[in-house]
Amino acid sequence: MDGGEQTTTDPAEPGGPPGRPLLRKFDQRLKELISALYPDERKRPGYARLAAEIRDATGGAISGTYLWELATGKKRNVTLEQLDVLAEFFGVPPEFFLNEEVAERVNAQLKLATALRDARVRNLALRADGLSPASLDALLSMVNEARKLQQLSAVEDCEGPGGVGSATGAGDDGP
Repeated sequence: MDGGEQTTTDPAEPGGPPGRPLLRKFDQRLKELISALYPDERKRPGYARLAAEIRDATGGAISGTYLWELATGKKRNVTLEQLDVLAEFFGVPPEFFLNEEVAERVNAQLKLATALRDARVRNLALRADGLSPASLDALLSMVNEARKLQQLSAVEDCEGPGGVGSATGAGDDGP
């Protein structure tokens, strides 16, 4: 081996697979993308059909067996071409599979997109547009209390431009 590649299990991930750090979470990230694209497990295609959809959409070559092996962690030797094909199909940057910060940013966007699939969530967001910062804060408090009553986990606020880190989405130094 060259470059001092790490081949031990990451202590932060008990029971995690040994191997190169870049590929350690590849299977998890691929499964997250599949789940985001097909949230209803009953309607989720098998790996052979998903591979066919990927080939049809991107023109890239990937088999159902190989896709299954990547998603289950049985194979970790993804090529740059296959990485690019998967990224293109799922609409994420290739770095999503390799970079923790990019993966976290994309996962936050995926959570939002998943939530917005529900017409009631979209309607709530559309109706909140244009309300004063005080009104938005009041609505956020009500939603947080409703989540507590239903024993749902807390949702992290989105930060930065357009996020809900503050009621205006402009951050603390906004207008």
